[in-house]
Amino acid sequence: MKFFRFVFESMMLPALMFTACACSTESAMQQLLGLSVEAPVFMACKTVSEWELSFQFSLPVQVSSLHFDPPLEVESVTGGEYVTVILAQPPEGGKRIMADIVVEDEGGNTLNVLVPFRTRNNNIPPLMITEVRTEYSKPKVEFVELRTLRAGNVGAMRLFIASSGMETPVFEFPPAEVGADEYLVVHLRTLEPESINETGGDLGASPYSGDNEALPEARDFWVPGTTKRIKKTDIILCVDQDDRIIDALLLSETSDPWWKTEDLAKAAEMAGRQDAWLSLEAAAEQLPGPGSAVSSRYTTATRSISRDEATPDSNSAADWYITATSNATPGRLNSVKRYVPKE
Repeated sequence: MKFFRFVFESMMLPALMFTACACSTESAMQQLLGLSVEAPVFMACKTVSEWELSFQFSLPVQVSSLHFDPPLEVESVTGGEYVTVILAQPPEGGKRIMADIVVEDEGGNTLNVLVPFRTRNNNIPPLMITEVRTEYSKPKVEFVELRTLRAGNVGAMRLFIASSGMETPVFEFPPAEVGADEYLVVHLRTLEPESINETGGDLGASPYSGDNEALPEARDFWVPGTTKRIKKTDIILCVDQDDRIIDALLLSETSDPWWKTEDLAKAAEMAGRQDAWLSLEAAAEQLPGPGSAVSSRYTTATRSISRDEATPDSNSAADWYITATSNATPGRLNSVKRYVPKE
């Protein structure tokens, strides 16, 4: 009996050892050789300046290959946890680029990353959100209107609408040279295939059909698809490449004391900490709640939320009103006719 037990255990031991190693042969070999079994993870990409890009990884790495589409001429590449790329010359500001980068850590682990980014744009002009439609009635779609306060380039500027999520912007502006006091209209749906982003000098590039509100005197941009992206209780943030708020608008349909979702609370906190929206709450240190927001109770597809463009910006609900029925003016100076509730 002891003999058969010895033979059985002698046969099973190599099998067990093989099973343990077969699960991760590469990991086992790396452990035997004293190498790291932890592979690098891509963390983020940032445009530090017009000339400098930074790719962050979880471990120090060296770059094996690097390609850009459209091509960018590279002067130098430095490895580490932060891979620094110096460009030979600054590209157009706000241009969308795809980076294809292959890196390797000291343990021989490799990682191939495809990551889109926007080139640095240091000429984003100051601007104000001037009009918003939250309701949809085909063919009139929801929109966010902005007015520039000086000339510049809006490339890489981002528009966040909190109810659609704070991880990804609803719209990221392509490069477009704009003048002072230009109206930019971001249509939050695209119903016609002919609707295109007006990035050049032709403000009539997106054909005006009479229903799509793409006026030839305004610059029109279009969010792809037909999904609803804004609600009556919402927060709109216009943000630059460094997450600095250029302008903000808080809306609330009710008088609830607290924001109902994490994304709304996050957007309100961001606006409050950057003084992009003033809190009306009792405690001075309290971040702006729904009580500080513009009341959107009476908005409809024909009654937009408009800024009083004749008064200075106070970063508060005092700047805003509901326009009278059929007085929405996307792409033009806001109507001064105000909606007066009957109650």
